[in-house]
Parts: sequence; C-alpha cells; structure tokens
Amino acid sequence: MHLAICSNILPFLFPSSTSYYPYCSMVQRLSFLSLILLLYMSKVTLATNFSSNAHFHHYTQFLLANGVARAPPMGWNSWNHFQCAIDERIVKTTADALVSTGLAALGYKYVNIDDCWGEWNRDQRGNLVANSSAFPSGIKALADYVHARGLKLGIYSDAGYRTCSKKMPGSLGHEDQDARTFAEWGVDYLKYDNCYHDGSKPQDRYAKMSYALRKVGRPILYSLCEWGDENPAKWAGSLGNAWRTTGDIKDNWDSVTSIADSNNIWGRYAGPGKWNDPDMLEVGNGGMSLEEYRSHFSIWALMKAPLLIGCDIRSASRETLRTLGNKEVIDVNQDPLGVQGRKIRSKEGLEVWAGPISRRRVVVVLWNRSLSRASITVGWREVGLSPVNPFSVRDLWEHSFVSMKMRFRLTAYVAPHACKMYILTPV
Repeated sequence: MHLAICSNILPFLFPSSTSYYPYCSMVQRLSFLSLILLLYMSKVTLATNFSSNAHFHHYTQFLLANGVARAPPMGWNSWNHFQCAIDERIVKTTADALVSTGLAALGYKYVNIDDCWGEWNRDQRGNLVANSSAFPSGIKALADYVHARGLKLGIYSDAGYRTCSKKMPGSLGHEDQDARTFAEWGVDYLKYDNCYHDGSKPQDRYAKMSYALRKVGRPILYSLCEWGDENPAKWAGSLGNAWRTTGDIKDNWDSVTSIADSNNIWGRYAGPGKWNDPDMLEVGNGGMSLEEYRSHFSIWALMKAPLLIGCDIRSASRETLRTLGNKEVIDVNQDPLGVQGRKIRSKEGLEVWAGPISRRRVVVVLWNRSLSRASITVGWREVGLSPVNPFSVRDLWEHSFVSMKMRFRLTAYVAPHACKMYILTPV
C-alpha cells in the first residue's frame, strides 16, 4: 500500500516536487497506523479550511450516502447548441437519442435543461412555472418521460433575482420554495448560475440553496455555476457536487486550451462527490477539427470533469458519436479512485498530462498544442513510476497495446492540436 501511494498518488498531490523518491522513502518507513492518521488529519484540515460551518461533516456524509456524483456526472446540456431555443420536443427526442445511440448505456444519464425554460414571472403562489408554449406538458411530465427511459432530468436556476438570460426569475429569496418545486417535479440535477444578484457573497447565496436541497429529501446533484470568480474549489465542496472553475466555454481551440489550464490548478480539491467543472463539452458543434475535439474530450476525461454533451445528439456525425462514445476514455473519467489528472510538463506547446487511476495504473496524455507534428516523450519517473519496472501501454484511441512490457519511457509522434492517450499498467 505504501509503495502504491508513493508511486501513483503523491506526484499528483504534491506537483511542485521535482523528485518524489526521497519523500516516498520516508512514507514507506511510517507504520500503517501512522499513515492512516496522517491522511485523516489532512482530511480534517482541508475540511476546516473549506468551511467553518458546523454541519460540514454531516452534509458531506449526506452527499455520499445518497450516491450522488461519486463519479463525475455524465449527460447532456441544452445550452451550448440550443441556448434559449429549447422546448420539450427537443428534450424528449434528445433523451430518445441518448438511448438509441448507446450513449446512455455508456453512462450519459443526465438530460439537463439550461436557461429559458420558465415563464417571465412566478405564479400567484410564488412558484416557478414552465413556459407554456415551449413546455406545455410541464416539467413534471417531462421528468416522467425522461425517467421512463432510465435517464435523469436536470434543470437550471440562478442565485440571483433573474437568470442570466433575463427571461425568467432566479431563485434568490425563494430557495426553499424552489427546491421543493424541483423535488416535486422529479428533478435530479440543478445547475445554479450567478447572474443579477444582490451583491452578497456567493458563499452565502449558494449555501442557501444547498441547505434547501438537503431538506427536500430527494438526491439532487447540485452544480454551482459561479464561474470561478471567488475560487469555489476552496469552499464549494462543502455545499455541492460540482463547481465551475472558469467562464463559459466556446467552440474553439483557444477557449479549450485556456480553460484546461485554468481548471488544472484546482485538482487537489476534487474527488468523489465533488468535482471541478471546466464547463460543458463542445464536441460535435462544428467549430473544431476531429483531432481538436479528441484532445478536448481526452483532457476533460483525465481531469475528471463532468462529461456533459453540448451538441445536438439527434444529428451528430459518426465521428462525433465515436469520440463521445469512447468507452476506454470514459472509463478513465469514471475511475473509482477519483483523482484529477494534471499537467506534468509543458514546453513550446508540447505537453504531458497524467494522473493515477485504480489498480496502480497511470493514465498519460501526450498533447501537442503546437502547429507542427512533433515527438513527445514521457519518462516513468515523471509520473511517479519506477523507471526500471515494466508496464503495458494501452492506446485508448487506437484501442490497442503499444507494448506489453515497456520500461523507462514512452515516445510518440503527435499531430498538431492532437493527443495520444495511454494507460500504463504494471506487469
């Protein structure tokens, strides 16, 4: 156990270290009890830093007990492709497409309606109401339709007086009422945005909805969309299951690379039940090449980001479906160890990203962000492995083994804006 922690996990928890072996040798001399005590004290210290709320421990136990987001959530969200042009027919046919394409069977379970689903005003009792022209059957009936297909329904609101589109009310001041409404409708996921508020701290506004959701007794995945303004990775783990670390993604290369770099720095705060969210996937929306979309998907998977499809699945190309449906890459994202991978090295646009996964394995992405084809090498020592030990090397995009017994290092030629993704397994 000590050796596995030294070689697989410590390099990703202490990224500033240039060599892990002196530290590892110290850990290996600790008794088992001492190591457990050290890890426990670290957890308590982090929890104390996240929040001074006395209910922190109880609330995090509640999140784990109901099973929400033990792995990063997977599904679809309406905003990137449809924005406000959304209605119940699109949602229903998208749910059907998730099933018919096989994506649902791979884990894409959430069907999430973003902004613009509601009427301009609340009803006479102060309740949110679905837009009568776009959602004439109501959200409850839509949830029933989605649930009947083995899927889950997500919805959107805002920690302000209006949502970001200004087309419907936010939930500020109505947290308990809206949480009850969402539960009564059968909602399974809430994306909670940050527009048009009263200027109070987001920690306070997001906490109110967190406690309101807890009281309704229904397991609703709570996704905080605070855009990373107040470093939510440091405090949102006590409130919800995922938090945006960046501004909105765009369907272009510069946006994907910039967001990946911004999300990268917060890895130590993520884990089962609570995830950094670099925003939804753009794969299939048409603004990037196939190689760029594969890089986007690979890095999101390695970073344990929520995998929320942002294109129109109903008309997605075969290439798009193959990218989104790569089970080997999805398995990295859903790995039970739940450690976010990170950038190990970057020079002149040639990068190595890596992270530990279960069964003493390591996932590696060789990412070429330059404009020319180039070779990229990763040494075993860089990713916390013994250089003399052999590892099998599995290419996750070619679905084949590069080697069954490779030592010291791995080198690959990578096309511009493309990546190679591997799993290293001890043999």
